Amino acid sequence: MADKTLKVTLVKSTIGCVAKHKKIIEGIGLRKLNKTVELPDNDATRGIIRQVGYLLKVEEA
Repeated sequence: MADKTLKVTLVKSTIGCVAKHKKIIEGIGLRKLNKTVELPDNDATRGIIRQVGYLLKVEEA
């Protein structure tokens, strides 16, 4: 089984968001708009995306 990754891009500002969501975004390494990080495709990452998906664009890499 190949290691799958997800490209996650911050497309909406965290200004006015719930404080918990801001911390989640910072925790995965997104600091500025249009910044992209690659994360492993696992249940934990999918849970994070489900919580703050309204701020992100997600693509399979």
